[in-house]
Amino acid sequence: MASLSRSRRGSPWTGLGAVVGKELADHFASVRVRLLEGLVLLTALGTVYAATQALRGADPNTFPFLQLFTAAQEPLPSFVAFLGFLVPLMAIALGFDAVNSEFGRRTLSRLLSHPIYRDALLFGKFVAGLLTLLITLLALWLLVVGMGIFFLGAPPSLEEIARSLLFLVATLAYAGVWLALALLFSVLFRQSATSAMAALAVWLLFAVFWPLLVSLIVPLAQPLQAQDPLGAALAQARLEDALARLSPNTLFSESTLVLLNPATRTLGPVLFSQLQGALVGAPLPLGQSLLLIWPQLTGLIAATILLFTLAYVLFQRQEIRA
Repeated sequence: MASLSRSRRGSPWTGLGAVVGKELADHFASVRVRLLEGLVLLTALGTVYAATQALRGADPNTFPFLQLFTAAQEPLPSFVAFLGFLVPLMAIALGFDAVNSEFGRRTLSRLLSHPIYRDALLFGKFVAGLLTLLITLLALWLLVVGMGIFFLGAPPSLEEIARSLLFLVATLAYAGVWLALALLFSVLFRQSATSAMAALAVWLLFAVFWPLLVSLIVPLAQPLQAQDPLGAALAQARLEDALARLSPNTLFSESTLVLLNPATRTLGPVLFSQLQGALVGAPLPLGQSLLLIWPQLTGLIAATILLFTLAYVLFQRQEIRA
């Protein structure tokens, strides 16, 4: 009888649409989100305009529209480099106080008594954050394509459109990792400031310190051997790649490199025997490029699911009446 009295009534997703709509409205009305969107918009305008000036009259066979995303002109870095820096900050800003702010305002128990199950509440907050990022990134993509057509004087090819849309998908998957991490910390810590600092600390670890740590760990874990220096160097390079790919930043940068530069044919160490018969510099078909970055894309999506699942389990076990 006790188990029957604790059983749920109705779907656990009851109220999901209401949560998503309310959170979307809050995000787009939030001052911090508007500030970050304005910052992203200004950087996009600056970097893409600088790239168009450098690419005027470029050969159509060199994928000039894709180069809009990757071309850098001093002192500005490329559009992709700016996105890699700013997208995690936007995702963290959307998620770091998603749950603990409800505790702080003492609105969580009232919200869950409507009834809206915890499943719908947490998933709705995550979906709303992801939709906010998708709308922002889609607007940026349209802006880049429009500026490219205006300044370069020619429409993009179908392959350029397909590759740039897949780049949009990879960027959203990258943002999903940081949004799920921020959501996890908002469940784990009751203070919004603490969850924000924890998420920023993880972002700094992977953005700044992880490459340094990898360069220190690799020689210790895989020292060079006098008997077989070539084999040891190859093992070091493979270990360095494996450790570097624990970072979402590396997975994102490798995905964008392959999608936006069709001439990229490999992401790891290349042996001379593997180059025999290859046309160096020739563009790779889109399907082959997708096969090359499939582990990176699935890694980003898997990290997002893992972090959200941890947040879900912790949230289900929390006492909400405190």
